[in-house]
Amino acid sequence: MHEVLFSVAMIALVVAVYRFGVTAWRIVDVIHVGQQDNSRSNEPARRWLTMLKESLGHTRMLQWTPIGIAHWFVFVGFGALLGTLITAFGQLRSPEWTLPVIGDWTPYNLFSEFIGTATFIGIVVLMLIRQAGKPKRLGRNSRFFGSTLWQAYYVEWTIFTIGVCVLTLRGLEGAYVGASSWSLDHAFSYPLVVLFSGLSSTTLEWLIAIVAFIKIAASLAWFFVIAWQPTMGVAWHRFLAFFNIWLKRNADGRPALGPLQPMRTNGVLVDFEDPADDAIFGVGAIEEMTWKDLLDVTTCTECGRCQSQCPAWNTGKPLSPKLVVLSLRDHAWAKAPYLMTPEAERSTLGTELLAEAQRSLVGDVIDPEALWACTTCGACVQQCPVDIEHIDHIVDMRRQQVMVETAFPAELNGMFKNIEVKGNPWGMNASGRNSWISEVDFPVRVFGASGEETIPDDVEWLFWVGCAGAFEDKAKKTTKAVAELLHLAGVNFMVLGDGETCTGDAARRAGNEFLYVMQAQQNIETLNSIGARKIITTCPHCMNTIGREYPQLGGNYEVVHHSQVLSALVGAGAITPLTPIDTTITYHDPCYLGRHNQVFIPPRTILEGLPGASFVEMERSGTTSFCCGAGGSRMWMEERIGSKINEERAKQAVATGARTVAVACPFCNVMLSDAMVAADVAAPEGTRVAEFSTLLLEAVKK
Repeated sequence: MHEVLFSVAMIALVVAVYRFGVTAWRIVDVIHVGQQDNSRSNEPARRWLTMLKESLGHTRMLQWTPIGIAHWFVFVGFGALLGTLITAFGQLRSPEWTLPVIGDWTPYNLFSEFIGTATFIGIVVLMLIRQAGKPKRLGRNSRFFGSTLWQAYYVEWTIFTIGVCVLTLRGLEGAYVGASSWSLDHAFSYPLVVLFSGLSSTTLEWLIAIVAFIKIAASLAWFFVIAWQPTMGVAWHRFLAFFNIWLKRNADGRPALGPLQPMRTNGVLVDFEDPADDAIFGVGAIEEMTWKDLLDVTTCTECGRCQSQCPAWNTGKPLSPKLVVLSLRDHAWAKAPYLMTPEAERSTLGTELLAEAQRSLVGDVIDPEALWACTTCGACVQQCPVDIEHIDHIVDMRRQQVMVETAFPAELNGMFKNIEVKGNPWGMNASGRNSWISEVDFPVRVFGASGEETIPDDVEWLFWVGCAGAFEDKAKKTTKAVAELLHLAGVNFMVLGDGETCTGDAARRAGNEFLYVMQAQQNIETLNSIGARKIITTCPHCMNTIGREYPQLGGNYEVVHHSQVLSALVGAGAITPLTPIDTTITYHDPCYLGRHNQVFIPPRTILEGLPGASFVEMERSGTTSFCCGAGGSRMWMEERIGSKINEERAKQAVATGARTVAVACPFCNVMLSDAMVAADVAAPEGTRVAEFSTLLLEAVKK
């Protein structure tokens, strides 16, 4: 009978490995349907380090600490307990069989018992957490809403079964060899050793064979199931995540935030002045995605962390980053056989496959309302444990909708026209960019006013005022405050005045890459011609665009946010806040300053140092900050579905009890100021939204 069990197990092993290999190769074939992307293999040493750090160190998972710790042991157990599976095969022939060399080594037995126990406890914790967050109980509030739950349950019960088998086998082994007292060899399984000690040797032999067979059956069944389900991300991510992390956009390990990817066709940058005949403008079909995009969507674990953090989803919009990824994945796999069939033979394919091939990516697969609900805040990318680049996929589809289909929200048409004709989203005349200067009582140097052709050597910073800082009333107060603080600190700076034009950020994130490139090239030409190198800006969007996206087009500058400069000046004693500000302050992290560019400390340093003020954090702050609703060009679109994102954030600010909400972005200033007067927010009388530099100026002025 033992020989029969062993033979069955070996045959199943061969078939399982074969089926697994066939499906793995099929996954590679489907991924190769995508366009080339030759930007993913630079700095291999850093990529290896990042991959090892994120996988072995679980640095992304530990953002959710209890879950992260439990998952780490399950992750480690998957590989570390391979020896117990090999041992189980041997035990089908002889209950005394152990691994050669290390099988009777106490350190190995202790390690196996510890990992086996920790894996078992870890999977129990994860199962309980999943049950607590069941969609049936929580609906849209569950991060598992929309996930394929049977797959997750199957994987969890498989690991649970294997964990039980590992510990049971260790107990049976100890009883079989007559272990009479606790030892390191049975450090965790000794209670089971005691439980089984009264059984006869024959009974123990049979129990060892039966439990070993169950363990093997559960393990191999898992391989059969995932071979049958190649889109089973909750299982396949165990293999694909390593590749997806190694091939992530940033070799240094940062999330895929900050700059957007430039447009490429098969790895070649699109030349807008003379585009190639086969140039692809955005993504309008699954085959226009890159192979890395297809690897991205295939790797999704369906954990829902992105969904739980998304401000659009949390305010009733149809956008779920997870569901966008899953829709792209399912459509890619459904259409792949059509794409892999020679064009001349496609007409002979089945009607279902032909119908799938005709589905439009935006409209049939992705809801346009979901596509345009994204604020590009980056919460999804920040939280994703396998480094999926959600924003890039969404913006790529927006690009195709804008530049090919001309199908986009009507409000954006006015914004595009204003940028193209007037050089700013508000449609104001360029001559008004200097109007704020007449409202201050200190000199402000404007480039070219004294006949300069390049920035003088005595000028330390070029102050990029930006469109909001020049034209929007609240932002103009920030502009004047920063200029005055720099003046008081003795910092030599200069502004471009009407030499500035829109950076193109709003156009780019709305999908109008052509308009962005036109604006960027104009600004780069100006900045390069005047010798600009060090730029300070009050707008995180300008900071991100000039500092991290202009290098894609040949503009390389040191660009900092004014919080970084002002914090350094306060620290050096060049600015000293002395006047007490009697208020409680909370701070809203702008998405493009915080998550996208990792600037968290400088604004807080200034706010915490204001005399007479007390500082309190919102529940969602730092990397988990909740968007104000303006990013991704949502500033210029109406919010018609669900509740308003800015009002939800204002409620979170009011809940802290703070009477002053400090911001560090002109868009956040507008959105939260507007929200504070909403009836649903119920802000106490006297609650105000203030840009942090204006608060600093209040404290500096006597």
